[in-house]
Amino acid sequence: MAWLAQVPDPEIPVISITELGIVRKVGHDGGTLVVTVTPTYSGCPAVSLINLEIEAKLLEKGVEDFRIEQQLSPPWTTDLLSEEAREKLKDYGIAPPIDGTAADGRLVARAARLSGRSNLVIACPRCGSGNTERVSQFGSTPCKASYRCKDCLEPFDYFKCI
Repeated sequence: MAWLAQVPDPEIPVISITELGIVRKVGHDGGTLVVTVTPTYSGCPAVSLINLEIEAKLLEKGVEDFRIEQQLSPPWTTDLLSEEAREKLKDYGIAPPIDGTAADGRLVARAARLSGRSNLVIACPRCGSGNTERVSQFGSTPCKASYRCKDCLEPFDYFKCI
């Protein structure tokens, strides 16, 4: 598993695939190493690249008998992001998801957010101001929304809760 922590996420290279929480299990099936991966969402375009990077890392470490499996259930949620990954996202200029608002987070907060009655404040990762506004539901990738800080005027992505 430590080797897989060296594999960066192709869309956010400052965090690894283990910090992202998409590596669900590493085990053995007889003599075959089995790596089980859950994509952030079922249509994630980075899945094939992530699998190639895992394959390259395992081959680099001398592992030749392996299999990469995809596990869709239970689905990945942003609650699986490590604390270290959240800090790295912020340092990289991406507002991390707000705790407890993912699909398996607090249902009341999720219901309020989905109905538009949410009072969630997305803080600017650059200046920390909560005086921000959503520009678009989609940012540089489908798992992010585009925001703008009204104080420092910088645009930024918010990693949406899933």
